[in-house]
Amino acid sequence: MNEITIGLVLLGILFALLASGFWVAFTLIAVSIAGMVMLGNDNFGLLYSTSTWGAVSDWSLAALPLFIWMGEILFRTRLSKDLFEGLTPWLSSVPGRLLHVNILSCGIFAAVSGSSAATAATIGKMTLPELKRQGYDDKMAIATLAGSGTLGLLIPPSIILIVYGVAAEVSIGRLFMAGALPGLMLVLMFMGYTAYWSAKHSEGVAKQVTRYSWSEKFSSLLRLLPVSALVFFIIGSIYAGLTTPTEAAAFGVLGSLALAVGSRSLTMSSFIDSLMGAVKTSCMIIFILAGAAFLTMAMGFIGLPRMLAENIAVLNLSPYMLLFLLTIMFVILGCFLDGISVVVLTTSVVLPMVIEAGIDPLWFGIYIVLVVEMSQITPPVGFNLFVIQSLTGRNILFVAKAALPFFFLLVSAVLIVTVFPEIVTWLPTSMSGG
Repeated sequence: MNEITIGLVLLGILFALLASGFWVAFTLIAVSIAGMVMLGNDNFGLLYSTSTWGAVSDWSLAALPLFIWMGEILFRTRLSKDLFEGLTPWLSSVPGRLLHVNILSCGIFAAVSGSSAATAATIGKMTLPELKRQGYDDKMAIATLAGSGTLGLLIPPSIILIVYGVAAEVSIGRLFMAGALPGLMLVLMFMGYTAYWSAKHSEGVAKQVTRYSWSEKFSSLLRLLPVSALVFFIIGSIYAGLTTPTEAAAFGVLGSLALAVGSRSLTMSSFIDSLMGAVKTSCMIIFILAGAAFLTMAMGFIGLPRMLAENIAVLNLSPYMLLFLLTIMFVILGCFLDGISVVVLTTSVVLPMVIEAGIDPLWFGIYIVLVVEMSQITPPVGFNLFVIQSLTGRNILFVAKAALPFFFLLVSAVLIVTVFPEIVTWLPTSMSGG
């Protein structure tokens, strides 16, 4: 069999197993073994052990379980309530008022949890009942949460950026820097659209306006101080070069434990729950990474990445056309897989094409996360849609339709960073001195 035939057969096996509900990690391993067998190579046991050990023993991955544990600890504190009560007085006179609390709370929580699902679930539990009680439009309340919940993928420390950095051999610290400005840009875009919508649909915003004195506004900032200090320390220490991402993650765990103790929300039960949640999530991600590493090795033996890169080169596609086609592919994959699976499944195949086209792998990391963010609110399997559906009890199509404007805002963000790549590259370049 030639490379194209093997590739088509493996693609069929891949989608058949995924459609049957087979675990992603097992699917990757099964496809890899099938490819090796088709090549007549029966030494896949040794190859699996060597490839996976190299993939999961990377020291950069030590930051992964630590950041996940930090998010799990904070998920069980009163942090979301403090964010809501701390931001509310400052947003009471902004068009859209408390709808912006969803966006800013998600932006701040994303910076300490690194998880899109944890961000949407934690903030949604606090804000959605309050917004409904005060008479805000249900559809817009869900939309702001669905859209801004995806910020957990981009705003550092991001779990998916760590995974991409390991898979693509790109500095995780530089990726964190590169994600900061696009993350801020998205927050401003979401708030701008929400203010515009609120001005056009005043009936969807609570009529009763609570007036706050300046003393009340400034005293509310005390509620934001603990988490703001944690965010500033984690991100600031990495940007300043004082700590590596792994060291910052370790300090972040200590800081989150201190916040949990200080808020009296840390019990032995919540501590064990946070630890077990971190272990389960970390094992799932590392298992997928191990399967992806084996698949990468199998694809290398078959020669598929080289063949694809050569065929793309023959087509003489412009970088913009290549990115357009990759965007369609990533969004389609995101309808069936979670974001981390999309990244580890595709990076080894598409990266040679991307480098051949002269695209910076650092910039491409932020691009792929933005596109994966889009897939988080794309039916039928947008992960954030399921999280919000479980919170609201609404039909998944209702949630998807509500989130549609924010999907298009994410599309706009992809276009903006494509036309102006300096938004991504300026900060890591300036911080590294060149």
